[in-house]
Amino acid sequence: MEVNFALRATHAAFAIASAAPATARERGETVFPHFERVISNVPGSSLIAVVVDYAPGETSMPHTRAKAAFIFYVVSGAIESQVNDQPQRVYRAGESWYEPSGSSICVSRNASVTEPAKLLAIFVVDSEDTTPV
Repeated sequence: MEVNFALRATHAAFAIASAAPATARERGETVFPHFERVISNVPGSSLIAVVVDYAPGETSMPHTRAKAAFIFYVVSGAIESQVNDQPQRVYRAGESWYEPSGSSICVSRNASVTEPAKLLAIFVVDSEDTTPV
């Protein structure tokens, strides 16, 4: 099954961006669609990746993951995250973590108030689902 990359990546980027408060987006959080591919050996599944740039001190509102699985990789800077009842943790460039579907994301923010941070978010979604977040 072919997936409309532009449409789905736009939906993914919008869904991620709308998880942050309007004032946070205005301060500089930006989401860029990176790629989308059907996973040929897992029928009905697709892989979507977006890059999220956090301005210094940028934060996202607490939210709950949809039915997709998520992997996050810090490209630069440091991201502070808290998933479910796990302790808060700061992930630095080169580190990654996983958030299973249905997780409660209590904290998601740039750990620095002076330096920007960049995150690669990878989603494994149902190919028919256009809202991975």
